[in-house]
Amino acid sequence: MGRLSGKIALVTGGASVPGLGSATAIRFAEEGATVLITDIDGEGVERIAADIRAKGGNASAMRHDVTSTADWDAVFAWIAGDHGRLDVIVNNAGIAILRAIADFTDAEWIRQNDVNLNSVYYGTQRAVKLMREVGQGGSIINISSVAGLIGVQGCAAYAAAKGGVRSFSKAVALECARDRIRVNSVHPGMIMTNIQKVAMDDNPEIFEQISASIPMGYFGEPIDVANMNLFLASDESRYCTGTEFVVDGGLITQ
Repeated sequence: MGRLSGKIALVTGGASVPGLGSATAIRFAEEGATVLITDIDGEGVERIAADIRAKGGNASAMRHDVTSTADWDAVFAWIAGDHGRLDVIVNNAGIAILRAIADFTDAEWIRQNDVNLNSVYYGTQRAVKLMREVGQGGSIINISSVAGLIGVQGCAAYAAAKGGVRSFSKAVALECARDRIRVNSVHPGMIMTNIQKVAMDDNPEIFEQISASIPMGYFGEPIDVANMNLFLASDESRYCTGTEFVVDGGLITQ
């Protein structure tokens, strides 16, 4: 307990259960952080924050469309007004529309890049500005995917966005290193979330192949990624920046 004591942390995409955002917000609160949780599902994210408070944690929630710059400005006005600083941001909000490239629509391509990549830019840029203004450093954790590291069938648009998150994080890490602002990407593999379940229903044959190829032999749980995020949010990772952290049961080692 207390690994994030005194820290102010923002987690986007925090309403889905089971989900990486809700698991991360809960884990951060357990370790003493004041957690600010956002999601386009305003009622859902309020429930997560209420559950955290009911268990003795400190959490607040706001409805937030991560593709809207106006919403991002409102979120950071909330953070600056109520807390005066931000120590950690987890750019977690994401969607997965998985199908063969020949079957993709332009609208689906644009939507995936808006949610999965552009939102990471919006959040990271605003976090860097606030962290620099305060001058105490911070940790920016951008959720990518193993699809941002290797080729995965049916994932062209998703992979393009998640690969962009990886390279973007490295570039910003170099810009911010002297400010003690650490920027890292996290690359989950097959984790049993709501997004994963939808993708499995849409592409059962592809996911059967992937599942059989996981060296550890099973899907991960959201807590596995939440614990990696906890490490990166904490001072235990103070010398880690510009790096990919993979949570995949050995999937990409083959």
